[in-house]
Amino acid sequence: MIAKQLNERKQKGPLRSVLVMAVLLLIVGFMAFGSGIGNRKPVLQGEPVVVKDSVASVKAFEKVYTVLMSPRCMNCHPAGDVPLQGDDSHLHAMLPKRGADGKGVYAMKCMNCHQPTNTPGLHTPPGNPDWHLPPADMKMVFEGRSPYELAKQLVDPKQNGHKDIKKLIEHADDDLVLAGWNMGEGRTLPPLSHAEFKKAWITWLTTGAFAPQQK
Repeated sequence: MIAKQLNERKQKGPLRSVLVMAVLLLIVGFMAFGSGIGNRKPVLQGEPVVVKDSVASVKAFEKVYTVLMSPRCMNCHPAGDVPLQGDDSHLHAMLPKRGADGKGVYAMKCMNCHQPTNTPGLHTPPGNPDWHLPPADMKMVFEGRSPYELAKQLVDPKQNGHKDIKKLIEHADDDLVLAGWNMGEGRTLPPLSHAEFKKAWITWLTTGAFAPQQK
């Protein structure tokens, strides 16, 4: 009897070891997976889900519009070929021209004054590695646009740089868009934080991108 019990224990021993090891591996794997969740950036995969809601969409665009029409956005989206300047959106003092690529013409290139980073000091030139206006063949004018006109323009691939809804959502985090909240000393910020703007922007797009009614 004793010999039989010892034999059964010997047989169960390796099985228990295997089970314990499997449980430990599962626990370690789960902990490793969980620890990385907070560090991963969300990735937009596939096409965004659109649930049409005209009321929510128009309400969200009203917030978006206040940002796009602020000097920090509109000054680089003028109706003409000269950028605007200051909180009052007057013509740029040096009268630089858009140029075919939006980066100026001849010796008057945007990057001659607008360096990769903001120039220190009050009202000095803001900076960005890719400072430019929209190109001549895709001007993306904000100045003078009504909410209806701007909403229609923003979702028209022939006018928005050939962007679909996914690319429009991603554009909210473009470096030049983000620069609107970091323009250096002495400049008024947009009326919403970037996080608030992005939330309204995505809400507008994913609820049907409806345009406010013309008045």
